[in-house]
Amino acid sequence: MNKILVALSATVVGIGMSFSAFAESVTLKFHSFPPMPANSNAKFVKPWADKIAAESNGDIKVEMYPSMQLGGKPPQLADQVREGAVDIVWTVAGYTPGRFPRLEVFELPFMAGSAKATSQAAQEYVETVGAEDLKDYKILAIHVHAPGKFHTKKTLIKSAADLKGLKMRGPTRVITKMLSGLGATPVGMPIPAVAASLSKGVIDGMVVPWEIMPSFKLQELTKSHSNVAGERGLYTTPFLFVMNKAKYESLSAANKKVIDDNAGLVLAKWAGELWDSFEAPARALAEKAGGEFHEISGAPLDEIKAAGDKLVEKWIADANAKGLDGKMLVQTARDLIKKYEQ
Repeated sequence: MNKILVALSATVVGIGMSFSAFAESVTLKFHSFPPMPANSNAKFVKPWADKIAAESNGDIKVEMYPSMQLGGKPPQLADQVREGAVDIVWTVAGYTPGRFPRLEVFELPFMAGSAKATSQAAQEYVETVGAEDLKDYKILAIHVHAPGKFHTKKTLIKSAADLKGLKMRGPTRVITKMLSGLGATPVGMPIPAVAASLSKGVIDGMVVPWEIMPSFKLQELTKSHSNVAGERGLYTTPFLFVMNKAKYESLSAANKKVIDDNAGLVLAKWAGELWDSFEAPARALAEKAGGEFHEISGAPLDEIKAAGDKLVEKWIADANAKGLDGKMLVQTARDLIKKYEQ
């Protein structure tokens, strides 16, 4: 009889331990700067959150706080998640200049291909030669947007000469340097500030992909739109979809597996495919708003590429001065993009 009771007790304890290991309920706070209807929230993070909730049988819940609802400014998101003030963020890597010096290579002019190929390249890059940049985070995915374009209130950009004297918004340090090298007056600011800055005349235009424009009605504030010809875009911007490392480590083995199954290269690829798909519908809204369009090619494009080459050379020199191998980082990024284009 005693043996039976001991066996039953052991079974009950075992079931309890098993249940705690495999069915731990957790709520994760997600914070970001775009409004909830923006593609990043509505079509990327929310479906991701729903998927991990389903695969964990409801044990992982994600509370979404868009538009900086938990406080702070967009450049503070990387610190908020690293320090544990929030559990997950989606943000622009370049909003914190100098924090991710290796990943910055993907911002260089005429580096990016499609968002799908470049996102997978960026993900492999941060898992290998760029890993030091993100060692303080649990990486869910690093991805990019489709190549950005020139958008202005009234000046159609057909060559570098058309940029002279224009106050142009750039999202990151590398891209503002690119604009300066092309003769524009660069103004750095996060995307939520762009609409008001256009309306007040603080800026004459900006560089962004089509995708983000509808979220802030930028297609109604800019009427002239130019892209560059060829298989390499003007620039792109890496996004961080990252989790607090200690929070991830605190999860049960089962919940860690759910997160891991929905992170890494598979998630970066999906993000890239999404961001590529967002371009055409957003451009259609600019067409409906009466925009004018131009594709830069030939000698004007060669001039812009020459300015881009100078910036790449300067970036390599600056990276070397920081103790990095700038040439290797640039070549690795290019090789990875080509790998995923095949």
